[in-house]
Amino acid sequence: MELSFSDWQDHAAALSFRTQAFIDGQFVDALSGKTFATINPATGEEIAQIAECDAADIDHAVKAARAAFEDGRWSRMEPGARKAVMLKLADLIRENLVELALLDSLDMGKPVTDAATVDVPGSAHFFQWYAEAIDKLYDEVAPTAAGDLALVRRVPLGVVGAVVPWNFPLDMATWKSAPALAAGNSVVLKPAEQSPLSALRLAELAQEAGIPDGVFNVVPGFGATAGKALGLHMDVDCLAFTGSTFVGKKFMEYSGQSNLKQVWPETGGKSPNIIFADCEDLEAAADMAAFGIFFNGGQVCSANSRLYVERSIQDRFLELMKTRAEALKPGNPLDPATKLGAIVDEKQTQSIMARIEAAADTSRLVSGGERVTLEGTGCFVTPTIFGDVAQDDPIATDEVFGPVLAVIPFDSEDEVIAMANDSIYGLAASVWTDNLSRALRVSERLNVGTVSVNTVDALSAQTPFGGMKQSGFGRDLSLHSLDKYTALKTTWIKYKL
Repeated sequence: MELSFSDWQDHAAALSFRTQAFIDGQFVDALSGKTFATINPATGEEIAQIAECDAADIDHAVKAARAAFEDGRWSRMEPGARKAVMLKLADLIRENLVELALLDSLDMGKPVTDAATVDVPGSAHFFQWYAEAIDKLYDEVAPTAAGDLALVRRVPLGVVGAVVPWNFPLDMATWKSAPALAAGNSVVLKPAEQSPLSALRLAELAQEAGIPDGVFNVVPGFGATAGKALGLHMDVDCLAFTGSTFVGKKFMEYSGQSNLKQVWPETGGKSPNIIFADCEDLEAAADMAAFGIFFNGGQVCSANSRLYVERSIQDRFLELMKTRAEALKPGNPLDPATKLGAIVDEKQTQSIMARIEAAADTSRLVSGGERVTLEGTGCFVTPTIFGDVAQDDPIATDEVFGPVLAVIPFDSEDEVIAMANDSIYGLAASVWTDNLSRALRVSERLNVGTVSVNTVDALSAQTPFGGMKQSGFGRDLSLHSLDKYTALKTTWIKYKL
């Protein structure tokens, strides 16, 4: 599908927005009547007023989700029937690709072509993948003595709360909701306040696909009210979260303060990208290194924001990176030519610029470092590269969540492994080398959830995504994510021989 700039603008002008919460199969106002504005960060214009839900609305949604779970309208639906509904939802996502891509682009500033070629097709694929898994997961019979039969079954937990970030609004809603629904749970989803539009549309499509009322609820609101209420709710069995490490720790606290609900955090990152001198295709490595930090404006938890380059090729590689950064200009997210869109909001833009200004005093600014506007407005930051960065500089240790790269030289394999592991985070890493033994050796020693060799940020529906250390211990994607949303239940039967 190829649409022109004017085509996307025309489609955007024709959009209507779902602005109410979706609870028990109906769009409803917040019980308080309050609303908040969702803003287009590329223009600064208000898109819509969204229902500002709080603890009372969360309670309403959880009660609806619990009732749906207990009466079995979804949790005890025959597996093949659940599968058919979720496959229908995947098809509906594809049929509404233009609308969903626009909702995410307008809401958080990403290039609409990225949303249309990555985010929306990915969401459809993940719903389809988990749908196909529903009737292919088998329970177990444990080995026992004669006269005993021990059945080990996977059972849904009940009510799953999901709190998702703004960087991939539809995708992150899908990563949590698809496996939770596939397992037979009811879901209460709180989208980020910066980007609620696609999640609300997803709820409508889920209902159209045949997901029963009460099974999938979307409750927009702020983290300090709606998010906290979901974390503290005594009738939520599991809380899945993607976001900052600080907030992930808060949800762990909320679990201890309430009902010891399972919490699955996927939190911050400061992923290293290691370029060895024996990598023969430095052009390809530079292409992917630029993608690894500048894609989605660097607003990616696993962004390759620390670039370690072997000293003998440092100058050459830095020049390659500078060329790529300077060719990447922020542009209107609805223009198909745009590869770098807007930063999600004013607060995040100011945070990024504050970190750039601080780093300019301690490191060498190689490229970028500017806030720019389009026609005098918008939240845009140019691709930024710092060289000669010290290992302990905040620009190398702290998550910026923007298009900012810290470049650090190294001299030996042992040294770079030690530096790469010297972080509170452990989400992902990339390694570039043409030496197979080195690739395996280094990958084994990196303390992260995913190592990508001769590529960056590799993921698929078949492989788990998640980290170690303060990147959290939650796992999205793959069959392993179903472990988060199910419990093992043993039924032991004694029978006469």
